[in-house]
Amino acid sequence: MSNQLMAGKKILIVGIANDKSIAYGCAKKLKEHGAELAITYLNDKAERFVAPLAEELGASIFMPLDVTVPGQMDAVFDAISEQWGSLDGVIHSLAFCPLEDLHAPISECSREGFLQAMDVSCYSFIEMAGKAKSLMTSGGSMINFSYLGSALATGDYNIMGCAKASLEAATRYLARDLGPKHIRINSISPGTIATRAAGGIKDFDAMLDYNRAKSVDGQLPTVDEVGGAALYYLSDLSSGVTGTTHYVDHGVCIVG
Repeated sequence: MSNQLMAGKKILIVGIANDKSIAYGCAKKLKEHGAELAITYLNDKAERFVAPLAEELGASIFMPLDVTVPGQMDAVFDAISEQWGSLDGVIHSLAFCPLEDLHAPISECSREGFLQAMDVSCYSFIEMAGKAKSLMTSGGSMINFSYLGSALATGDYNIMGCAKASLEAATRYLARDLGPKHIRINSISPGTIATRAAGGIKDFDAMLDYNRAKSVDGQLPTVDEVGGAALYYLSDLSSGVTGTTHYVDHGVCIVG
């Protein structure tokens, strides 16, 4: 495969926390194939972990983005407009739920926790798509990340299963709405991967063992494998594909 698959394409990547992040694996893969990157970090604490990665990847734009802080998303898209003038793709790798609500039975989830999970994990993608579309003057592609817990009541995923189900539904509706602009919207659903974000899930080590046993080949996915899927969706290879949920889980989705 040519390393020029992403040549000339400008991609915004949101959600890198460290070098174990799924978003970082995707960024590496896109950079290897010629993409120019804009990378965001959550806050000052996160900056020291993400800045070396952004430098390694040669990011043209490096800015803070906390989707709960008014004005920060506008600032990112303003910078992209001023520096690049256009945008070809977006990777949204954001999710959050207060631990007390994530660990609680869903019948005991607080209203505040539910709304916060939906805001960060789902609405932020809708808002991002709304701001990105005007910059995608020649069409484009946006992806987000889901999990099997959106379709099945898995382990201790609880309220995040509802948030991811909403995200997948939003993916389909955005695909329909933005299709006339030649903007494709897809969701990638990786299997269980040991990332910083996943560390908040109760009994996560047991979840890893369970998914390894359930996979058809006894393996768990890697961030590099997820990065390969992202490369497909952000490149022109997937020009006819939109509104889908793409599993990268070594077959766990087919056996439950």
